[in-house]
Amino acid sequence: MDNIKITPNKLKGKVKIPPSKSMAHRAIICAALSKGRSVIDNIELSDDIIATISAVKSMGACVEINDRKVTIEGILNSPRESDFTVDCNESGSTLRFFVPITMLLKGKKTFIGKGNLGKRPLDVFYNIFDKQGIEYSYEKDILNLTVDGRLKADTFEVRGDISSQFITGLLFTLPLLEGDSKIVITTDLESKSYLDLTLSMLEKFGIKIINNDYKEFIIKGNQEYKAMDYTVEGDYSQAAFFLSANYLGSDIDVLGLDDTSLQGDKEIIKWIDVLNSSEEKIIDAANCPDIIPVLTVCAALTKGETRIINAGRLRIKECDRLNAISNELNKLGAKIIENEDNLIIEGVESLKGGIVDSHKDHRISMSMAIASTAAKDDIIIKDYMCVRKSYPTFFEDFVSLGGEIHECDIWR
Repeated sequence: MDNIKITPNKLKGKVKIPPSKSMAHRAIICAALSKGRSVIDNIELSDDIIATISAVKSMGACVEINDRKVTIEGILNSPRESDFTVDCNESGSTLRFFVPITMLLKGKKTFIGKGNLGKRPLDVFYNIFDKQGIEYSYEKDILNLTVDGRLKADTFEVRGDISSQFITGLLFTLPLLEGDSKIVITTDLESKSYLDLTLSMLEKFGIKIINNDYKEFIIKGNQEYKAMDYTVEGDYSQAAFFLSANYLGSDIDVLGLDDTSLQGDKEIIKWIDVLNSSEEKIIDAANCPDIIPVLTVCAALTKGETRIINAGRLRIKECDRLNAISNELNKLGAKIIENEDNLIIEGVESLKGGIVDSHKDHRISMSMAIASTAAKDDIIIKDYMCVRKSYPTFFEDFVSLGGEIHECDIWR
């Protein structure tokens, strides 16, 4: 069944947070671009990570999966010489990272995917293709992109207020080109922390990038990735759900996190402190968009007014997350006003029960589950197992902490 009923209950116990999806994407890619064999440990085979593993295999990498370990023989040992297809499923990271990476190889590359992935803008790459005379074709709103050509060293001008994923894709690729390159950021940079993750992983695998205050990146060509073994740290974007449950009255010992992590979603700790304060409550979504849905749950149950600002990019995720989280929480009695790029939230004492829709978005589904811990009556979540995209065992962990769930066929 696709629907689940949750009986309200506070959660208690210990939970080990799954590995960082962001770090796992980057480690798998660096390993695949290395000469030799790398072992990446502590991998959760979520749909997004499976998409990235599939992508490196489509390029010619040899991948062996053994429990939570992924062993990778690099692409450059036996690169694909013919046309190939990359199935990104619903992973925006896989798509935007691999468009430039695949252009290291000969042949025609076709990118396909599901859901709203075809609606995510790729104009940054189209502008590069036009400048370099690279042939490409695509269908509007459907991911069916074909690229025929190889990327050349150059100066790449990229907006910083769209998605750092475009910059990361170039940072992976440019060190392997024949000449030197430069990436110039033409606007204020958002999601800077994701670039920090990229740069730190590149350094681990032997790649040197000169970062001029995030305004430009200087990349020497003809570098080599060095194979290595790496263990992925815990994921703050997933920990955010249980840390938020604690804010709402649960008692969960959240394990497996690195206090020194560079992950931007570590800001969940700062923003929960803001909600705890009696001062003006303003949450800036610019550098941590993935934790905004569950922070909205917390804000909905916080006395006074909270504003979530700079949140426009949430509209082009797996669903329109600003619309989804405000609509579904309002069904449960929250008081949220949705604007173009912000939310205004007036706190209520508790939520009522009801039927909500995940919008087939993993972060909305998990946020609704956390909302149930502060509800008066049962909450039914439609399409709850979209959590497979990032955290396949979320509801198993939820139950292990005392969550009471039942499959529900109310829509049948």
